[in-house]
Amino acid sequence: MSPAPQSSVPTLALNNGVEIPQLGFGVFQVPPEETQRVVEEALEAGYRHIDTAAAYRNEAGVGAAIAAAGIPREELFITTKLRNGDQGRAREAFEDSRSALGLDYLDLYLIHWPVPSQDLYTTAWGQLEEVYAQGLARAVGVSNFLPEHLDRLLGEATVTPALNQIELHPTFQQRALADLCRSRGIAVEAYSPLGQGADLDAQAVRDAAAAHGATPAQAVLAWHLAQGTIVIPKTATRERMAENLAAAALTLTSAEVEAITGLERGERIGGDPATAAHTQF
Repeated sequence: MSPAPQSSVPTLALNNGVEIPQLGFGVFQVPPEETQRVVEEALEAGYRHIDTAAAYRNEAGVGAAIAAAGIPREELFITTKLRNGDQGRAREAFEDSRSALGLDYLDLYLIHWPVPSQDLYTTAWGQLEEVYAQGLARAVGVSNFLPEHLDRLLGEATVTPALNQIELHPTFQQRALADLCRSRGIAVEAYSPLGQGADLDAQAVRDAAAAHGATPAQAVLAWHLAQGTIVIPKTATRERMAENLAAAALTLTSAEVEAITGLERGERIGGDPATAAHTQF
């Protein structure tokens, strides 16, 4: 498949009406010294949705790439996240991120993990609501929040999170959590959408790819898009950037979507949000 122009990437409306490109570009584990180059290449490839986090320590590189690219700000959608160790100073941490990115406003700001052992995520959310009310973030949301975290947050919040970014891929779909989010107007965004490559060898994925003259990665990304999931694959190579973006033009059959959905094994790759407490994130 040839690369898809950015205009072909669908957008989804968040619960406050803000439009988010459904296919974006993540920079998790991109070294800070390489981030500007990688993000510039992603922007050149056609991506307009970039996802970073304070914990990745590469916000400055993302900001430098944005400045160098010269793309009108309103054409970009930039997400970053609150580091776990900063939940007690969320407003100040937001300003640190905004400064590092060199932006007047952010499109989406997320609490990266709930870290229930700290018991600070509802306090942090109150400060995110202030940032949102002041127009410094067009939308605010959460990441890695399980049903019990969402229940507590929604019981105290004034603003419903726009989005929950969670580990989601064919062999770990968190279907009940995703359905709960959508029932409450919270969009679902998948990180590790390819299972960090482990899901690409599945026969259902290979069959779908072969049927469309696509790659396994494109088939999995198209599976996500077909279900209304926002997805942020990460790569450091130009070829893969174009390959992933082209998935926006791929439409799987309902049988192919069902076959890939059948790969569920409940196998988490990352940390468990019920217990994860790493302060560096």
